[in-house]
Amino acid sequence: MSTTTATRSHLRSPRRVGWWLGAAVLAFVAFVWIYPFLWMASASLKTSGEVFSGGLDLIPEMVQWENYSRAWGDGNFKVYLLNTVIVTVATVVIVVIRCALAGYVLGRYKFPGSRVIIGILVATLFVPTGYTIIPIVKLSLELGILDDHSGMILALAGGANVASILIYAGYFRGLPAELEEAAIVDGAGFFRTFMRIMLPLSMPVTATVAILTFLFTWNAFFLPLVFSFSNPALRTVSVGMQAFVGENSTDWPGMAAAGVISMLPIVVLYAFMQRYFVEGIAGAVKS
Repeated sequence: MSTTTATRSHLRSPRRVGWWLGAAVLAFVAFVWIYPFLWMASASLKTSGEVFSGGLDLIPEMVQWENYSRAWGDGNFKVYLLNTVIVTVATVVIVVIRCALAGYVLGRYKFPGSRVIIGILVATLFVPTGYTIIPIVKLSLELGILDDHSGMILALAGGANVASILIYAGYFRGLPAELEEAAIVDGAGFFRTFMRIMLPLSMPVTATVAILTFLFTWNAFFLPLVFSFSNPALRTVSVGMQAFVGENSTDWPGMAAAGVISMLPIVVLYAFMQRYFVEGIAGAVKS
């Protein structure tokens, strides 16, 4: 009995060593991955001189909480953050509804030209943003929404969003046809079937698209910069970072504090919705 136990212990020990070695490697990679964010959080609590003299040190000599108050008040980040929330939430709602409808049609219905439409959508991925900014600005100017939140929202939500459409299409394609047939028997039309049955079933995919759109819109810089040229009050957090860059100097601690403020909503959102994000991606790929 003792010999058998010793043999089993001997066989398990290499596996245990391998497990600890793999865990140590992954922990090191994770630390290297998140170190820039840790350094930014540390820099937001330092003085300007300490940011450069401290090198890679993460512990400030004396915590400078006034960097956050300066970013929030003097840097006007309380306004920029509100602008970003308004623009991001509205853009997410528009993109989710539009992409869900497009994905539902492409995933559930067979009609002439459907493959051509998908091909055109994929081709738009190769069109640089710089080629579309001129017509976007021209249309917004003619509609009188260039200096308004609505213009920025429509510009950010009006992209092709090919990945989101294809994720929805893949998910809807895998749902059983009996769901639609039962809805038709009950007298439900296209939109009622979509809103009452299909869209609620696609909540994991909706969470995935919402997170992807949220990240894209929250971090968008080029379009918000163009739309806030003549009206600085429309700046978002990504554009507002320029407020800390002066002609002769840059407020690095204030910029780091602003970066931490702008990053916190993303971290909180992903922490609450990561399960749906993974399920949505897995479900779409499996379908």
